[in-house]
Amino acid sequence: MADYNQEQGKRLLILASASPRRRELMQRLLRPFVTEVSDAVETVPSEIAPADTAEYLSGIKAEEVFRKHPDEEVVVIGSDTIVLLDGVIFGKPKDAGDAKRMLRALSGRTHEVRTGVTILWRKNIDSHPTEGSLHFTSSTGVSFYELDDDEIDAYVATGEPMDKAGAYGIQEEGALLVEKINGDYYTVMGFPIAEVNRRLRQYEL
Repeated sequence: MADYNQEQGKRLLILASASPRRRELMQRLLRPFVTEVSDAVETVPSEIAPADTAEYLSGIKAEEVFRKHPDEEVVVIGSDTIVLLDGVIFGKPKDAGDAKRMLRALSGRTHEVRTGVTILWRKNIDSHPTEGSLHFTSSTGVSFYELDDDEIDAYVATGEPMDKAGAYGIQEEGALLVEKINGDYYTVMGFPIAEVNRRLRQYEL
């Protein structure tokens, strides 16, 4: 990692995620980065409110990767996405039946997609290591069309819902379920890349 950092002449940028969608969006920054999968145990304390869950999980992912680079100038970005309906979190479905249950609940309703982002960094200022952090959540409202059982069954049969919060992916066939959105499209994809870019620029990272 250190050699990579020195060759670029900048601190190492790390995306703490295995998500191909986040990796694809990170490429929009047009700067080198690497991905590292966080080994953090993603359990949420009971005192964390549902609306704050994505930001909390983004933090523990970023922190676990950040600790693996104790002596390096690094910028680590962690992210997590949840779907929230009536105050209830819809995570990744356990099985096809669970995916169908979620999609029936979302049918004809407007839900909230919340993507939390944590950025941790260490940089040298006048030869002194300085660490910093920032955390934010981007929220987008998503309205579904009314979905019949045949439509739900056919979508679940594609397998697409199984690794996605709320059992759908707006960037794939799940787009056919969505009537409208109110907010940032990329938040629904799981990574609000424009805001990430602005935060990195704001803090000269």
